[in-house]
Formats: sequence, C-alpha cells, structure tokens
Amino acid sequence: MAVEKTGIFSVVGRPNVGKSTLMNALCGAKIAIVSDKPQTTRTRITGVLTKDPYQMVFLDTPGLHKPRNRLGDFMVKVVNNTVTETDTVLLLVEPVARIGIPEQMLLDKLRQFELPAILVINKIDTVEKDRLLEVIALYSQQYDFLDVIPLSAKTGDGLALLEEALKKQCFDSPALFPEDMISDQPEKQIAAELIREKLLMLLDKEVPHGTAIEIEEFKERENSDIVDISAVIYCEKKSHKGIIIGSHGAMLKKIGALARGDLEEMLGCKVFLQLWVKVKEDWRNSAGLMRNFGYDGKDLL
Repeated sequence: MAVEKTGIFSVVGRPNVGKSTLMNALCGAKIAIVSDKPQTTRTRITGVLTKDPYQMVFLDTPGLHKPRNRLGDFMVKVVNNTVTETDTVLLLVEPVARIGIPEQMLLDKLRQFELPAILVINKIDTVEKDRLLEVIALYSQQYDFLDVIPLSAKTGDGLALLEEALKKQCFDSPALFPEDMISDQPEKQIAAELIREKLLMLLDKEVPHGTAIEIEEFKERENSDIVDISAVIYCEKKSHKGIIIGSHGAMLKKIGALARGDLEEMLGCKVFLQLWVKVKEDWRNSAGLMRNFGYDGKDLL
C-alpha cells in the first residue's frame, strides 16, 4: 500500500526535555544525537516515519533558551521558524506542574498563530502517575490542545498512543520523502554530530558547548569496505584543546573509539577515523565560522 496521508510535526520544548530521544523513538533509529546536557541539538533535524498509508515527518529543534551568543540566536530562530512551518506542534514538557519561561514563550507562540498542538508530557517513568493530573490540568487551562499524551520516550511507554494521535492530524497527500528514508541529513553531517555527541558525553562544564566538528574527508577506499573519515574538533580556548586531547592523547582516543563504534553501526562497515583538535576563539559569535560548521548565518539576519 502506498502512502496516502502525510503530516509534518515540529517537536519543541525547553532544553534537555527529551525532544531528540522522542524523535529517535518514533522513527525507530538514531537520527539525532542525545546527551544529558542542555543545548545538545543546535539546528533543525528531520526524521521520517513511514507506516503505510501514513508518512510522518518530524522536525526536531534546539531547546528554547535565552541566547548568550550568535549561535544561541541562531538556535532560537530555528525554533521560532520551525513552529510556524508545520502542520502540528508537539509541545514536549516535563511532568512538573509548573510553567517555566521556555514553556510560556512557546505557549505565547501557539496563541499568536493559533497553531494546532499536542501536549506531550515526557519522562512519566520518573514520577507517580497521579502527579500527571496536575500537569494536565495546568496546561489545559493555558491552551486548547488537540490531545494530551503522557509518555516516556526512553522506555517507549505511551509511544503507540502518540502515533495514533498523530495519524489523526495527517492530510491526504502522497509521500513527501522516499519511503525508505528516515532522515534528510547527509552522512557527513550525521558523522559530525556523532563525534560531537561523544564530546558532550565525556567532557564537563563549558568545554563541549564550545566545540564544533568539521569533516574534512569522508570516502570509501577503492576495492574495500573501509570508509576513511578525517575530522577536526574546533574549540574556543587553548586550555580546552588540552582537555579534549587529554594526558598523552587519552581523551581524544576515547572520543575516537566511541565515535567509530557508532559510525560503523550507521554505515555498516569498518571505519578508519582520524581526529585533530584546533582552536578558533569565540567562533560562536562569528557568522562566517558558523556557516563553515553548518549553522547558516543567513538565518541570523
């Protein structure tokens, strides 16, 4: 059976609420990197779920936060632009009966444009279920949501209910993407993000947030199933460079080993990964450098 109905859904919320984990769970594959640190996602990432006769397109967005540099400005604009470009908004919140500044800003955006939205209460595996009633009541007073779905993106509990709710918001339309596609990201972009994920996983404080990855080489060897990948990790301070490399290169080796494992799983072949570390001071405030790293400075104008 061919695709007959499609829907485009933006996934929005505060930092570290589980947006990328939810999109990965819905699509059944690791499309967006995840970590326990806020601002893991920096740009819009597209995930595609095709279950005939439905095709659902998800746009994962950065967590809405107060920007402190040009990169932060870019991330906030990505959220604001994405919200108004989709059929339905998935507002992802934590199971806490309190509306913070990011949630209030997103609710204001929904009201301003009268956008159809589904409230998704994530992390229900971390609270007693009777606490959810308070959260549902609070948000229902703030906006007329199409549906309210409590779930755990981590365990998958409630995911099927969300899928059914999403199907109701799909329109008659042929497929927007090839039916075997799960993301529109180029492999080089995914490779860069997988490396950055390991920095977020292994490094503390401000160091991983000031890093960017540039893939210099990505090619398959002739007559071989080995892919050669060369990447540069850029950081903002010389002291950060030393932390990333580690004593006798130990940290960089650990980053490379973990990233190589994910890259081999993604590509289905052996990967020869080489990493270097360079300093680009204050790159998060440079539109030119941001463009080089995949964060299009045109969106900042």
